[in-house]
Amino acid sequence: MTKAGMVIIGAGECGVRAAFALREQGFEGGVTLIGAEAVLPYERPPLSKAGQGEVKVIRPAESYVATGIDLRLGASVSRIDRKARSVELADGSHVPYERLLLATGAQARLFTGFEACLTLRNDQDAKTILAHMRSGARVGIIGGGFIGLELAAMARQLGATVTVFEAAPRLLARAVPEQIAAIVHARHTAEGVDLRIGAEVSAADSTSVIMADGTSLPFDVVVAGMGAVPNIDLALAAGLQVENGVIVDTDMRTSDPHIFAAGDCCNFEWRGARVRLESWKAAQDQGAHAAAAILGARAPYSKAPWFWSDQFDLTLQVTGMFDMNSPVQSRETGDDTALIFQCDNDGRLRAAAGIGTGNTVAKDIRILEKLIERGAAVDAATISDPSQNLKRLLKAA
Repeated sequence: MTKAGMVIIGAGECGVRAAFALREQGFEGGVTLIGAEAVLPYERPPLSKAGQGEVKVIRPAESYVATGIDLRLGASVSRIDRKARSVELADGSHVPYERLLLATGAQARLFTGFEACLTLRNDQDAKTILAHMRSGARVGIIGGGFIGLELAAMARQLGATVTVFEAAPRLLARAVPEQIAAIVHARHTAEGVDLRIGAEVSAADSTSVIMADGTSLPFDVVVAGMGAVPNIDLALAAGLQVENGVIVDTDMRTSDPHIFAAGDCCNFEWRGARVRLESWKAAQDQGAHAAAAILGARAPYSKAPWFWSDQFDLTLQVTGMFDMNSPVQSRETGDDTALIFQCDNDGRLRAAAGIGTGNTVAKDIRILEKLIERGAAVDAATISDPSQNLKRLLKAA
């Protein structure tokens, strides 16, 4: 490696994990971590949870100093010079690299006609939204996905009147099976959330929602939770291969052998399909994996996707990726919890989702996550039978 060292663009969960993983794996050269926000890197998942106060930093400031990581905050990258192997910052300065990691994350998706809605991606967004979520306030949320529903739960717990508009026939249509979504739906309804499923919204701004029939509905605040799109402008301008994210191989390496990408901005291969995830755990896992690959390790990325969401007093956990067009099976877990799973045509566990109060499903989901990662055929009848200990499957896999 040359004196140029390693440069990471993006100081979120993925970028920070990669920077420290480089040190943990023995790299002693230069590590530069460039973040656009002017504050210490912080955890994103709590932003949509109720009652969260100050942001939780990922690592304290002294950790970067102690490990010799050059953390540059409030710094914007204007372009990547692949020929010179350097990145140019907005202030005109250049940072040379031996290897470059793109951990640029994603931004809120806003369709035409919805540009004036509030969105949630960073701490400032969260503070702006929270200021409107007071008792008696009318809150409109466009999108019945994880973020939209977490915001709905937060708003109701703070005393606001909440209406959620979802265009699909049900909530969480792309994320979890119908059985799990039905429990979330029922919980929100019980808490007084007005769920408008199959709603045809033609436009919206920060204080009104316009329905397809022209009806205008007033709110004190409107938040759009319509998904996210990867931040790929730098990659595109640099001529890297891009399609729904920066295309990477099993080492998280892009079409340029000196540039890697990981986290929300990358499109990677998992079980023969190209996927892009917006996940706290995937950002961590891929950041560490990219760091190892940068230092020469050669092991295909095999971590199973995993996600969790808090919905009032319920916690939902998902691992793997469901095929919504294929049947699912269930494990009887009691009145207060549910666990749904799916196997592929080869009998391998493909995905699992559980929901219950607190961490009631966490242990089972963790076991099923490991089984997915091992890729071995499983006995679906054993998973379905509540009298069977799931740990037996781990020993057999």
